[in-house]
Amino acid sequence: MRIKFFTESTGEVLAEMVEGNPKTSKAVLQALPIESVANRWGEEVYFETPVKLGKENAVQDVEVGDVAYWPPGRAICIFFGPTPVSNGEKPRAYSPVNVFARIVGDPRIFSKVKDGERIMVFAV
Repeated sequence: MRIKFFTESTGEVLAEMVEGNPKTSKAVLQALPIESVANRWGEEVYFETPVKLGKENAVQDVEVGDVAYWPPGRAICIFFGPTPVSNGEKPRAYSPVNVFARIVGDPRIFSKVKDGERIMVFAV
């Protein structure tokens, strides 16, 4: 299963759903389509969603290209490099997140996204 992100600065970007957090995947898919406002935090884009869910196999250390749900902020996070709390080049979430997808292709395309830019997520 795939989802698609769209911003004016990136165009369409696909992500492949991953196994491991079925409740999170299901909740995100049921909420689609989502339209929100992008925020930047280091080399992470995050945005608020209508999804309300707790932790599910949550981790703080993630990989470049991971797409995760952040329970405290009810937000989807797209990681494409180090964040302000990283130890080195790998991304690290502010607090534990539920990883549910991976970007197909080069996730660094999200470096073009600016604070306040409109972001949309669709089922494919």
